Amino acid sequence: MLDKLTSALDFQTKALVLRAERQQLIAGNIANADTPGYAAKDMSFADALRDAGQAGGAPAALRASSAGHLPALPGTAAGGLQQAGYVVQTQPAMDGNSVDLDRERAAFADNAVRYEATLRFINGQSKTLLSAITGQ
Repeated sequence: MLDKLTSALDFQTKALVLRAERQQLIAGNIANADTPGYAAKDMSFADALRDAGQAGGAPAALRASSAGHLPALPGTAAGGLQQAGYVVQTQPAMDGNSVDLDRERAAFADNAVRYEATLRFINGQSKTLLSAITGQ
C-alpha cells in the first residue's frame, strides 16, 4: 500500500539525482573550456532515467581506476555518471578541446530549470501526502 503512495516520489527522486549528476558533468565541461585536449562529456538523461527505473533504484557499482580517486558520495546513485559519453564536437578547435561554451551554458540553464521543477514537484507531493495523513 505504501509503495503505491511513494512510487511517484521515488521516480522524482531518481530524476532529481540524475539531474544533479548531469549538472556536475556540464559544470565540469564549462570549467575545462580552456583545457587543451579536453573532451566534453554529457549523458542521455532519458536513457539514464529509464535504466534507473529498471534497476529498481539500486546504484550501480563504481570502481576506482586509481588509488587516488575519491570515493562516491554516500546516498547518491552514481549510475548516471557511468552512462556519460563524449559530446560530438561541433566547432573544431586547434587545441583539441571539444567544449562549446554556448551549448554548455544553454544546457546548464535548461537542466537547472528542470532540476528546480522536479524539486518543486517533490515538495508539492510531500505536502499533499502530509496533509492527507494529518487530515487537513
